[in-house]
Amino acid sequence: MTKLPLASCGVLLLVLSAGAQVHRRDPLNPAEVDKIRDSAMEPTIRLKLYVDFARARLDKLQQARSDAKLSDKDKEEQTRAALEDFTGVYDELDVNVDTFADRGNDLRKALKPVIEADTEFEAKLRAFKSSLASSQAGKYDFLIGSALEAVDAGAKDHRDLLAEQEETFKHKKDKGHRGGSKDSE
Repeated sequence: MTKLPLASCGVLLLVLSAGAQVHRRDPLNPAEVDKIRDSAMEPTIRLKLYVDFARARLDKLQQARSDAKLSDKDKEEQTRAALEDFTGVYDELDVNVDTFADRGNDLRKALKPVIEADTEFEAKLRAFKSSLASSQAGKYDFLIGSALEAVDAGAKDHRDLLAEQEETFKHKKDKGHRGGSKDSE
């Protein structure tokens, strides 16, 4: 008799948790996913793609805000979608940087355009935030704050990783030259 109430409670919990899960859409379109897949083992190409995709989301943000043909509701929806998509793509960029770094890849060349983009992204997001009227600012505070926080943290991580890799690969190069001179003696 106690098994029936316990089982029904378990089923109820499963149903409630399934209903609470929200389906998040992928910020990348199928063509972008294919490009990312094709560059799986090439950090320079893959990270450049993510930078380009993130930049495109910020361009969509500007377009949504300046399109006079859109209703206020459509502008708000497109602005929200662009901010969410930018943050999603930027987070994926960060995950990929970490993955390649964990594999021991030399990311010095790949990180330089990422760091430049970090500065660009931060400037564009701050300009967008300052362009909002005070009545609009509240609508996007969380999304802009999340995007800026991601870029600020990412920029610091990317600069730190580049400095770390400059040091690491400098020492590997020095050891390689010293080792080569011993063999020639």
